Amino acid sequence: MEKIERIETVRQYNETANVDTLHPLVSVIDFDEIPRYQYFRRYMGIYAVFLKYIKCGDMKYGCQPYDYEDGSLIFVSPGQVYGIDSKGEVFKPAGKALVFHPDLITNTHLGKIIGDYNFFSYEVNEALHLSKKERETINDCFNKIAFEIEQNIDKHSKTLIVSNIELFLNYCMRFYDRQFITRINVNRDLLSRFEALLNDYLDSDKPQTIGLPYVSYFAEQLNLSPNYFGDLVKKETGSTPLDIIQLKLIERAKVKLFDIGSTLSDISFQLGFRYQQHFTRFFKQKTGKTPLEFRNSN
Repeated sequence: MEKIERIETVRQYNETANVDTLHPLVSVIDFDEIPRYQYFRRYMGIYAVFLKYIKCGDMKYGCQPYDYEDGSLIFVSPGQVYGIDSKGEVFKPAGKALVFHPDLITNTHLGKIIGDYNFFSYEVNEALHLSKKERETINDCFNKIAFEIEQNIDKHSKTLIVSNIELFLNYCMRFYDRQFITRINVNRDLLSRFEALLNDYLDSDKPQTIGLPYVSYFAEQLNLSPNYFGDLVKKETGSTPLDIIQLKLIERAKVKLFDIGSTLSDISFQLGFRYQQHFTRFFKQKTGKTPLEFRNSN
């Protein structure tokens, strides 16, 4: 069984990087100062953001490959496992890292909204690929955070450090949005595949054997996490995957209701509803009419 190193504190991470701990809850590390590696796998009890100047081996995030190249930002949050395998070659990382303990942001605005930064939670993810200008902005944020860490701790330290981290994450959110936009063709291809998978699902016996189509099923088929899949679909269409699934269910239901030989019980079962009353409630919520009212009016 492969060894997983546990990093529960900022001090522990600093010790692996062979750097001094200037603040117990936050650190900015220059990779020029850290040792060479061949392989490691770590459980993280802290937040970490890595700016990679070079690709230094295959990376795994959880149990899945993680897409990153040189000039990328990589995000890890508490409770996640990541690792690097250089296939036996010794590598010297280049770049920087920001690590901070969850206690740093407790009872702060950032602590309340940290879950909104979805790039921390993607189970199957790609890194944030930066342009040269974006990398300069990110480096400037790292330097500002490092500057505050190097000051003597006073009553303003936490506010200034956390504010600069929040500013940094907001820039990351902007750059991720840019990445979504510049990959429109990729996103549209994903939408086509999603639509095909949804139609195939409803044309098969899956609704009767599995139940109603659900977002995580399609995300898994597309090798994406539900959060990342949801972000891509929302950016491209303005609707969530659940919205699209429900719209398709209504379209299919209307077609079936025109067949007067099909009972409401038959239709609800064919679409994957466990109970007829659930189908009736869903249909009225989406159309303003019960299935029988729709059938009779048409």
